[in-house]
Amino acid sequence: VLTGDYLLATSLVHAELTNSHQIIRLVSSLGQDLADGELLQLSNVSNHSFSETVYFDVIRKKTAALFAACTAAALSVQVGEEEVAFARLLGEYIGICFQIKDDIFDYFDSKEIGKPTGNDMLEGKLTLPVLYALNRANDNQATEIALKVKEGTATLDEIARLIAFTKENGGIEYAVRTMNAYKQKAFGLLASLPDSAICVALRSYLDYVVDREK
Repeated sequence: VLTGDYLLATSLVHAELTNSHQIIRLVSSLGQDLADGELLQLSNVSNHSFSETVYFDVIRKKTAALFAACTAAALSVQVGEEEVAFARLLGEYIGICFQIKDDIFDYFDSKEIGKPTGNDMLEGKLTLPVLYALNRANDNQATEIALKVKEGTATLDEIARLIAFTKENGGIEYAVRTMNAYKQKAFGLLASLPDSAICVALRSYLDYVVDREK
């Protein structure tokens, strides 16, 4: 937490050095978005519904907001509002792809990935694959375990069963389709630009985000 506070303070110092009120506002607003996303995620614990809308609200406020802020730094080259909005949207799409891919990793056991299977559920988080499976299958036992995950009372065995349930009911495939849909939205934005080395690099980066193995 202290390291995060230090990095945030440092980013604000560097934003001030630009002498741009827009960039200072961008970095400051990012801090608000991140806090809003965390609060939304915490408040959703007591909600007994399994909402994809809330899931996307959270990742837009958290991961996608970081990517959007980085791309909206197009402000530093003094482009117009339309170009900044374009860059921000591209960053948001990349961030959503990144987070969905990261969430998919949580359903598989691999030392290469770098985090243990079911780690999100251990932290009380229900991500896109399991949300889809729960809403599609309407299984009472799985629903009971999911609510225990939200409460932080689910056992490792119950989490393993919920992960298996997710895979059996198409949760992983659905998340992959959704991720690829956002990738295509990002490609669509890039296709509207003149071809350049930067566009090629961004397409390659998007491929990496969705194809990475850790």
